[in-house]
Amino acid sequence: MPAETITTTDLTTVRCGTHDVALLTFRRADGTEGPTPLGPAGLAELERRVGDAVARAEAGEVSGIVLTGTGRTFLAGADLELVRSTHDRGDALALGRLGHRVVSALLDAPVPTIALVNGTALGGGLEVALACAMRVGVAGARPLGLPETHLGLIPGWGGSFLLPHLVGPAAAAEVIIANPLRGNTTLDAEEALAAGILDRIVPAGAFPADAIGDLLDHPVRTRAPETSDISGWDEALAPHRDRVARAATAGRPAPARALDLLAAAATSPRPEAFAREDEALADLIGTPALHASLYALELLRHARPARDASSPIRRIGVLGGGLMATQLATLLAVTLDAEVVMREVDEDRCDRARSLLAQQRDALSERLPAQRIAALEAAVTVGTGHDGFADAQLVIEAVFEEMEVKRAVFAEVEPHLSPEAILATNTSALSVTAMAEGLARPERLVGIHFFNPVAVMPLVEIVRTPHTDPAVVDAARALAHAAGKVTVDVADAPGFIVNRLLVRLLGEILGELEAGTDVDVVATALDPIGLPMGPLQLLQLVGPAVAAHVLHTLRAELGPRYPESPGLDAMVEAGASFLLGPPRAATPHDPAVARWFTPDDPRPSTAARVLQRVQHALAEEVHLMLADGVADVRAIDTAMITGANWPLHRGGITPYLDEVGAAEATGGVFHPDGL
Repeated sequence: MPAETITTTDLTTVRCGTHDVALLTFRRADGTEGPTPLGPAGLAELERRVGDAVARAEAGEVSGIVLTGTGRTFLAGADLELVRSTHDRGDALALGRLGHRVVSALLDAPVPTIALVNGTALGGGLEVALACAMRVGVAGARPLGLPETHLGLIPGWGGSFLLPHLVGPAAAAEVIIANPLRGNTTLDAEEALAAGILDRIVPAGAFPADAIGDLLDHPVRTRAPETSDISGWDEALAPHRDRVARAATAGRPAPARALDLLAAAATSPRPEAFAREDEALADLIGTPALHASLYALELLRHARPARDASSPIRRIGVLGGGLMATQLATLLAVTLDAEVVMREVDEDRCDRARSLLAQQRDALSERLPAQRIAALEAAVTVGTGHDGFADAQLVIEAVFEEMEVKRAVFAEVEPHLSPEAILATNTSALSVTAMAEGLARPERLVGIHFFNPVAVMPLVEIVRTPHTDPAVVDAARALAHAAGKVTVDVADAPGFIVNRLLVRLLGEILGELEAGTDVDVVATALDPIGLPMGPLQLLQLVGPAVAAHVLHTLRAELGPRYPESPGLDAMVEAGASFLLGPPRAATPHDPAVARWFTPDDPRPSTAARVLQRVQHALAEEVHLMLADGVADVRAIDTAMITGANWPLHRGGITPYLDEVGAAEATGGVFHPDGL
């Protein structure tokens, strides 16, 4: 079991206007900066200090109690490392009850209590603030929220009871259910003030003694609300019922439990509401969704680039001038402060590239000053020759996804480069090793696979060949980190990680359509996984032509488990769509797609069998990737989360395949010691 990161609570007395106030300040016991989580020891310390402050109030020594944090953190909530280490119901009950004792002590304090929210206040940290009578936010303080359902828990220290009585059930449901399901959206101080969570905002800087004193002289309230008007309570929560039902179908039980707690808060007395939270916390502590989410968060914490990540590369060449190439040029010019020279084959295509670059600068103008946009325009040039490539430190190609085309542009540019220059390919599926054939310096070639759209998608696959110089791999990784991207290291193999697995999934879906399975069944069969969009929406987003091209490529490289799909080929030829509108998650599929898939010997399947087929196919492919040394389990999961939006509550892909038995059925579990 990991050691608890102990948050200690200092108790001092400060003068605020005409009031002596007990000031409780949270800090890390080891003196380091960073989040201040609460485990059993930290909560016990906080309980003692609240008791001491209450004793001073009862003795008439202070007329208010103020809680605040240090640095950029108010209080970070429960220690997730400790939560991850236990599946024990008793531990969850104990932690919930201890947190509720602290919250109850603040609720029952004999003098007004004020939370001075100076920074991060998440989960239990915000719940401690909600237990206070009033809340003052420091301008710009963020993030604030109750993200527990995003992880697989519920607000377990009073949040599902206190927040709806403070801001109403509709606003509370937005914070507790909708925001966590909406990409884990959080609030800043100004948004929290507008929502009614904060009562006042003060400027950043010195301790706002005068503002605290004024609030004690003119209190918004003297106690946190525990009752409110319950008329329309159920109607306010009704819009969330479909949302939590879909989440439950996708393997996320926590949002439904949170909605139940919010509904019960209307009429429950505080002790009953807190006991109900304790039971929900204990029920959820051992669920796969919780532990997979915490595993995924740990992966992402280690994968994110350091804040000071940098690269010495300042002169870059880009081969190609299409959408992907211009996105790459813009990103690298902005994030590396680099000069970028682009090459296209003729002036018409150069003009098109300049137009695309202008569009991207227009999009950036909303968040970058005009001076920076002007510098960006000057930093990226487009031409038809190789002028400017001689001193390029790195040249990356983003041309048509055909091996011979990529080989040709590399062969043409290499003689113009210095021997130290790095050659990079942005290929999504082709062999980097084969691409190096014929190069004078194959050890200088590396794959740097950015995902589309480049500015949005966080993942870059760093692809090494058997010949790639390790220093080149390191330089490629450093460049991607300096550009703000998550990286995974991958051995050169068809499709690398993300496309290999996604195309295998789509191949199985197309196989079901070719077998005559009903389109409606195929479209919804994967709903229990909780993917951000259905398989037909994904096929259309990728583009039928691109999907067919990659499917053919991987079939040629990896064999018949990547099936032929005459129906898909026919759709490409006809320019047909899988959807009844633009390729978005909510766009309905076209049931008439069935006309393109006409098997001679129909063998339609059920949704359950389609799902199992996909699960087993994915597990088989992961086993093969591990056996071939393409990547390790952690890299595969990180890649699927950041490159394919695989659900956080599935922990990436391998915990899910363990959970449903597909890994065991195809070669053995991926996490023999569990999560």
